[in-house]
Amino acid sequence: MPDSKSAPSDTITRRKRTDSFSVLSPNGHLGFAPIKTGSFYNGVHAKPDAIACDSGSCDIGPVPLACDISSSPYEWQYHDIEHILLAARKLGIPAIIGSAGDTGTNSQVDKFVAIVHEIAEKHGLAPFRLGYFYSEVTTDFVRTHLAHGGVIEGLDGRSNLTLADVDATDRIVAVAGVHPYVELLRQGCDVIIGGRSSDSALFAAPALVRGYSEDLAYFFGKVLECSSFCAEPYAGKETVLGEISHEDILVYPMLEAQRCTISSVAGHAMYERSNPFEEYYAGGRLEMRDCKYEQYDERTVRVTGSRFIPADDLRVKLEGAGKVGERFVGLVAIRDPYTISRIDEVIAWSRNHVTEAFGKTGYEVYYSVFGKNGLMGEWEPVRTNPHEICITVQGVAPTAVMAESVCMTAMRQLFYARLPDVKGTAGGVAFPFDEVWQTKPACRWTMNHTIGVKDPMELFTLHTSTVGQEIEEIAQ
Repeated sequence: MPDSKSAPSDTITRRKRTDSFSVLSPNGHLGFAPIKTGSFYNGVHAKPDAIACDSGSCDIGPVPLACDISSSPYEWQYHDIEHILLAARKLGIPAIIGSAGDTGTNSQVDKFVAIVHEIAEKHGLAPFRLGYFYSEVTTDFVRTHLAHGGVIEGLDGRSNLTLADVDATDRIVAVAGVHPYVELLRQGCDVIIGGRSSDSALFAAPALVRGYSEDLAYFFGKVLECSSFCAEPYAGKETVLGEISHEDILVYPMLEAQRCTISSVAGHAMYERSNPFEEYYAGGRLEMRDCKYEQYDERTVRVTGSRFIPADDLRVKLEGAGKVGERFVGLVAIRDPYTISRIDEVIAWSRNHVTEAFGKTGYEVYYSVFGKNGLMGEWEPVRTNPHEICITVQGVAPTAVMAESVCMTAMRQLFYARLPDVKGTAGGVAFPFDEVWQTKPACRWTMNHTIGVKDPMELFTLHTSTVGQEIEEIAQ
């Protein structure tokens, strides 16, 4: 195991209650930035009953799913898995990682499984049971479902799925609930690598297997999923520990500089929710309206009152993404106050010249004006003119050659824009870099929908193996 620190003081860890089950959460997104090992080993010293860590997010955008790549560096993923795996095997407790490689595609699950094998061999670990599952769904499966009259319902205002949506899709993952994790734990798996999953599911599952109620187990997962985001002051990638009993949930941080407060835990429960009082899963809904938050001690919050309401029908979320085209990006800076005051005209000039050169269709061009409304666009409430702005220009087209030309045209025509009352001949913009750069392809989300299923395991394939043996067994 990598070197751990000496046992922490009682202000970091404390005696676990006899009727509780504890889970260590070391990172809100495995691999996105490395685990802070100081607070992690504080948590390991507390001897949790399981270690769980989510590795996925839609925050990274549609490119990784559409292109079947990861946005997180391999070295950082390896780092986090190594610390988690070695600590869990030393303690003899389950290690659970969900949504492997940011997206939970089959190739990312395979990558994490290979890392587990490599680490086990590197450190000479005693044999243990590895479980993993796949979450990908083929476009042919979805087309067949639609062809037989099935309805795939849109979420967050989206229309129901159409064949045109499927045609625009390169890759689909189903979002697992607790069910694959529960099954693999019941089969005795010591380490689990999950395909795309609900963030909360991998924390709720071991609590459910140990007999704790759905009412508390799902909230247990909700409060632990982002690790130290439920504590204050803000500190990313630090470890927190959660305890669930038959009456309540306790959560507290492993970084001495942090504490869990009523506001930090309640705030995180409402984090990233269109409705702050509920969250949906495959099989039901977590209702948080009646949650009660209490300051249990200086650094610990106690939560009661959450309820899990089973659904009348079983639906699984589908996430899909597809490639739009090749993409180039350019950068333009403007300090001239007159040009800034008429920036909309400058962009219109540039856009008109792109249309003259390439026509009205067959490509896309985007201008993001940072310093004006680059982040929020039309939602930006502050409309005063800045003294300096930066424009990113994106050109998207079917080929890299065309995308580069679109981007270069759009960028340089910002320099050549003709404005009234300008007497100078040097142009009103600057190019921090004269060239444009090819980036990952432009992609878009094509599916944010739910599909009805008869069995919560219907879309997921489970596998188990004993690490160090060549023969794999298919569990389901």
